[in-house]
Amino acid sequence: MGGQMAWGVAGGWVYVERPMRDDSDLTLTRWSSDRLRESITFLKEFAKHPTKVGAIAPSSPGLVSAMVDWFDWPSVRSVVEFGPGTGVFTEAIIDHLHPDAKFFAIERSGEMAAVARARCPTANVIEDSATNLPAICDAHGMGEIDAVICGLPWASFPESLQAEIMNAMIGRMREGGRFATFAYWQGVVLPAGRRFSRRLKSSFSEVGRSHTVWRNLPPAFVYRCVK
Repeated sequence: MGGQMAWGVAGGWVYVERPMRDDSDLTLTRWSSDRLRESITFLKEFAKHPTKVGAIAPSSPGLVSAMVDWFDWPSVRSVVEFGPGTGVFTEAIIDHLHPDAKFFAIERSGEMAAVARARCPTANVIEDSATNLPAICDAHGMGEIDAVICGLPWASFPESLQAEIMNAMIGRMREGGRFATFAYWQGVVLPAGRRFSRRLKSSFSEVGRSHTVWRNLPPAFVYRCVK
């Protein structure tokens, strides 16, 4: 609200107009509060399960763009997201989604699934493991998958889990289907990170990399793969 503020000075009072606060100020405050709660939840999950979360902060807008903008959205009719976390990728997917497309996200953590649902109320966020992808697709009437967007910390996974998730996904994707997942530069040099890179090259007909997103914590790039 507006009005005057009075300040006592030597010899009297000085009256200063207080600026009006409009609804946009309140909206911005609520938005900032929501994002802060998401970041705190994300950090708590990292502290409890560092090998499952794999990062200390949600992905930046630059990384979201590098992940999502690569897809040919007008032709995509079936989309799956692995590990939505706070829902930053989920939100971008929904913004690009064709009206006739089917989409669901798979999140193993109940707390993170709740955060993603709060951010994206229209999204179908399923609490389950990505290893169960074929059964989840069957249960939700999804045949072959056109696009997979993945936020899983591959470099933190043992070889057996990498293989199980990858095989479940590849077996369900259509020929020409696209897969995007990001990697942190410090994880690329780890044995699991190098192993994952080799697995991508043996699983897809095309494997490329985006530019490095330096304004991400930590800096990251995106693997862009075509089956």
